[in-house]
Amino acid sequence: MKLNLRGHEDRYAIEQSLLAFFPEERPVYEGEDGDSHAEVTLHEGNVYATGVTTLTYGGKTARGEARVRTAGVSDAYERERLRQRALKLSFFRAARDVTGVTPSWGALTGIRPAKLVRTMLEDGMTPAQADRVLRDTYCVSPARRRLALESAEAGLKARSDLRPEDISLYIGIPFCPTRCAYCSFVSASVEKSFKLMEPYLAALTAEVEAAGRMVKEAGLRIKSFYMGGGTPTTLSAGQMDALLTAVNRNFDLSDCVEYCIEAGRPDTIDREKLQVLLDHGADRISVNPQSLEPRVLSAIGRKHSPEDIEKAMELATSMGFPHVNMDLIAGLPADTPEGFRRTLDTCLTFGADNITVHTLSLKKGSRILLEGLPIPSAEDVAAMLDYADPALREKGFAPYYLYRQKYMSGSFENVGWCISGAEGLYNIYIMEELHSILSLGAGGSTKMVDAKRNRIERVFHPKFPLEYIQRPEKLTENLETFRRFHQEMAR
Repeated sequence: MKLNLRGHEDRYAIEQSLLAFFPEERPVYEGEDGDSHAEVTLHEGNVYATGVTTLTYGGKTARGEARVRTAGVSDAYERERLRQRALKLSFFRAARDVTGVTPSWGALTGIRPAKLVRTMLEDGMTPAQADRVLRDTYCVSPARRRLALESAEAGLKARSDLRPEDISLYIGIPFCPTRCAYCSFVSASVEKSFKLMEPYLAALTAEVEAAGRMVKEAGLRIKSFYMGGGTPTTLSAGQMDALLTAVNRNFDLSDCVEYCIEAGRPDTIDREKLQVLLDHGADRISVNPQSLEPRVLSAIGRKHSPEDIEKAMELATSMGFPHVNMDLIAGLPADTPEGFRRTLDTCLTFGADNITVHTLSLKKGSRILLEGLPIPSAEDVAAMLDYADPALREKGFAPYYLYRQKYMSGSFENVGWCISGAEGLYNIYIMEELHSILSLGAGGSTKMVDAKRNRIERVFHPKFPLEYIQRPEKLTENLETFRRFHQEMAR
């Protein structure tokens, strides 16, 4: 769709609104207007900022307008947020009139809807008042309003137990047995990059040692630890033992309330590896089947069977892990609403106290996009999610964190569900941006959060394992940036 922006350059805000209504369209800024085009204008006065969108699509044209009060708002971040709200609401109203469709999340396009609601509650709104804002201003559906409110309340509870010096630690293992069809993460298959495993672990151990010194000197406190990937359990039991020994030796984890390892694929899990995790204090693991349908597993490139998943879950629960999560994805190639129901119903019998229901995100570089693999329709994905919500609630699960992603099937969401008291705190901390996340390893994205000043900054590690190994100076630079940020934050 040709996009003509007037009075602003907020491309990202408009592109997100475009995706919500027209996922098949891509933004174009050069050339003549075609059959589908939109003019999005921002008018700024002394009191109000007004967004106006005129949109043509499918032979129809509609105009949307939205006005927000900016008088008296001196904070630059807040003024920009209000401008974007006016623009997105104007686009939403025009697109809704042209298509006759209201997305489940209405005019909300951000990846953190629960954070928006949590902010409303922290500013003094009651849950009922926040619900009305979601309904009347953003046109969010009742089911999504409920998800956002419940997740926001879980975020408030998690935040109440945090201190200014608290951070979380993330360590990434960018290796997998094979690459899944939906994946664009920078992870290397073990069969192609086995020779990098030991040099990578040596570089990672050195970074763990340096990070441990920095955290101690800065007076920071590890609140939660999460090892993800990739698939951490592609490491052998001996490699895992050596790495976790280094973590426990270099970081003071006496205040750590959650020690989570993403065990990942069931075909990489065995008793010896799980015992290593328990021996080092892991109290939470994640087993990620994504589906229990054989043809779906084949379509996405998974080499394990549904029986492997059941065996892995039996092993994990029998060994006494306090918390076990299972990841599922709605909208995978070859899946159907009936197949997704069978998967969820079976997973509910395995004893996991956390189940995370993701919606397929169409990522650049994934085999699904590169090969044009057929995927379920938005209507079928909606049917999957509409089944999951009441089915999980009936078994005592409640939502505790959620987020959305770009190019997500049907413009839906990912939701973490758990039994009461089994919330994964790291998930809340990172998605609600409650405190800093120090990320170690290739592809690490360190997020530095100063909640008091509403300041968030990021630094990124080298993406590929070889680049990570060869650039220790970049790792040192990022650790120093993290240290300085928290030094300034403490002033």
